[in-house]
Amino acid sequence: MIKMSKMHKRLCAKSAAMLALSAALPIGSAYADEVAADTAPAASQLETVTVTAQRRKENIRDVPVSVSLLRDEKLDVLVSSGQDIRVLAGKVPSLNVESSNGRTFPRFYIRGYGNTDFNIFASQPVSLIYDDVVQENPILKGYPIFDVAGVEVLRGPQGTLFGRNTPAGVVKFESVKPNLDKVEGYYNVSTATHNTSNFDGAVNVPLSKEWALRFSTLRQHRDDYVDNTFTGQKNALDGYNEHAERVQLLYAPNTTFNALFNVHQRNTTGSARVFYANMIKQGTNDIVDGFDPNKSFTNAPNFQRLRTNGASARLSWDLDGVKLYSITGFEQVGNYVSHGDIDGGTPTGPGFIPFQVETAGGITSVKQYSQEFRAESKNAGPLNWQAGVYYFNEDANGFTDNFDTNTHVLTTHLASRQKNSAWATFGSVNYAVNDDFMLRAGLRYTKDKKDFNTVEAINIAQVNPTSADVSKAKVNWDLSGTYKYNKDVNFYARIATGFRAPSIAPASKDVPVTVADAETITSYEAGIKADLFNRRARVAFSVYDYQVKNQQLTVVGGTSNVTRLINAAKTNGRGAELELEGFVTPSLKMSLGGSYNFTEIKDPSLSIATCAQSRCTVTDPLTTGNRAIIDGNPLPQAPKWTITATGRYSIPMENGEFFVFTDWAYRSKINFFLYEATEFTGKPMVEGGLRVGYTWDAGKYEVAAFGRNITDIQRITGAIDFNNRTGFINEPRQFGVQFKGNF
Repeated sequence: MIKMSKMHKRLCAKSAAMLALSAALPIGSAYADEVAADTAPAASQLETVTVTAQRRKENIRDVPVSVSLLRDEKLDVLVSSGQDIRVLAGKVPSLNVESSNGRTFPRFYIRGYGNTDFNIFASQPVSLIYDDVVQENPILKGYPIFDVAGVEVLRGPQGTLFGRNTPAGVVKFESVKPNLDKVEGYYNVSTATHNTSNFDGAVNVPLSKEWALRFSTLRQHRDDYVDNTFTGQKNALDGYNEHAERVQLLYAPNTTFNALFNVHQRNTTGSARVFYANMIKQGTNDIVDGFDPNKSFTNAPNFQRLRTNGASARLSWDLDGVKLYSITGFEQVGNYVSHGDIDGGTPTGPGFIPFQVETAGGITSVKQYSQEFRAESKNAGPLNWQAGVYYFNEDANGFTDNFDTNTHVLTTHLASRQKNSAWATFGSVNYAVNDDFMLRAGLRYTKDKKDFNTVEAINIAQVNPTSADVSKAKVNWDLSGTYKYNKDVNFYARIATGFRAPSIAPASKDVPVTVADAETITSYEAGIKADLFNRRARVAFSVYDYQVKNQQLTVVGGTSNVTRLINAAKTNGRGAELELEGFVTPSLKMSLGGSYNFTEIKDPSLSIATCAQSRCTVTDPLTTGNRAIIDGNPLPQAPKWTITATGRYSIPMENGEFFVFTDWAYRSKINFFLYEATEFTGKPMVEGGLRVGYTWDAGKYEVAAFGRNITDIQRITGAIDFNNRTGFINEPRQFGVQFKGNF
């Protein structure tokens, strides 16, 4: 079914060698939504886990999709220092998350496939779903991680059951749900470097035999710690304040019907991204000599504000032969603005800055409504099915502003509005051919429509078109099979297609509205999932090959601070993913995950503008107009190699347990843009964390000291190319202490 290339054969050979190591270092991704309650694991055995990758609760081993989940300690360790959703980057194979807007507007990539677009109407090929509700606008995707049961990463097209722009995959969050059993909850408080504080907690309260409430909250703070050497102000930049709340109300009057209501909000203030002018040494991708990340030289205001809120209702009926679901979601961005010094310096430097740029962008309002009705069979026989309908509607209003850098007075203003509506009908069938072989097939029809208009343009020379109206319909399908080799080992194969609706980029100075046509993907995948050594270890390995036709690409910067949309004829991707987890000894549990992701743009006719003022060393072939031919280039922000590893060593004590936990993530080099230039290639990066603590009273209490980025590695993670070699960097090293309690 899959034509194996030489690279795939080499990868398979490598995987066989790595599988042989599993007795000593077993898999790390089977962190699931829920733990199966049928059998409790014996000492030094891994838990049996279930996931909802196919919208049903299933053992992760039986799901014919490359899927990873994070929960419990692995997830808690990552967010202990007050970090945002970008901390998930590289923590499971093939996942990258980055942002040029700091804590807001994260951009997700799976298997190298994502979108670097920073305009507020941007669509992404990775869908983020929180409590069964899609978060479509990029600003909604940054909701913080707290009181979460699990984070599930589904790799490859997921358009049949999830829809809404999922050709690369899905990142799925599931919060802890209310229960009718008892009053319970937790509290978690930490303090760290730069006066960083993090508090989150939750309480579950049964209100009656039929009603239960769960309230969850998060508070995060970091002091400004970057000095502004231009103004002489100490501790002027890169701090933040964040708070978020979630209230869930469960109504379960009987075993047939239940309703779960969810209301949530987020409020963030602080610095926008701190840019550093000319921080990249020309002719290299090195940081310039003498660079100090704690000192900036900026002459413009720097701030960011964000307020979002939403609500959902999930109703379910468990009838004799079928389950019925209704999922209603509403999300709103009430206000968002990010204002900063984009050139990262002043007329006097650092280095040569051709012109000053002070801009702001934001959202005046986004209102998103979604509704899904789904039916799921409960047949005891070999055939089961799911079917449903889905509706989505979004009304988004945004703006971009430019300012006089001497007076900070508004000079140009552009306001735009986009309306997006979509509906779909879908179905999926599972058929057990026999006790060992399961076939699955899915089908989805989607109709998507967007209307875009420039609402207001002040001091901007408009070039037609200033509006756009696009509509597209598409049928997607998938087919997979799972073969149970024995009670512990499953093989699977999957073919899937995906679809991303057309995208629209706003106009800007001398640039019209641009439209990228719909893109489609066909993906082939095969893998093995197994429990090993009487469930002391677990392994998952997959290989994949995909082709994206008419891929939407975003031309960022070049000769000006704008984005333009283009389509590439096709993009090829292929690779492999491996995850191992298990007990080396009863006291030592380790995991190892890794991925190889090769991406290549295939379009000889495609060329784009490169950095202005010859401020970079372009390595692509150039046309007569000094445009770079990007045929053969990898996708931006797509490392070929990622590796993640964890280890936990515990020492039982008289009244508790002493433990040491460490986690490490590596990625190889990346391109920042579509074209290749020496300066705009991010170096390989490895970051590590360490946690040493003591837990007692059967895990009820825990105290720990922790460190993040403990080696204090400093890497350029993104750049601005239209003015000077401005860049921004990864999060600084932090040390802190944490206390957790459960009740």
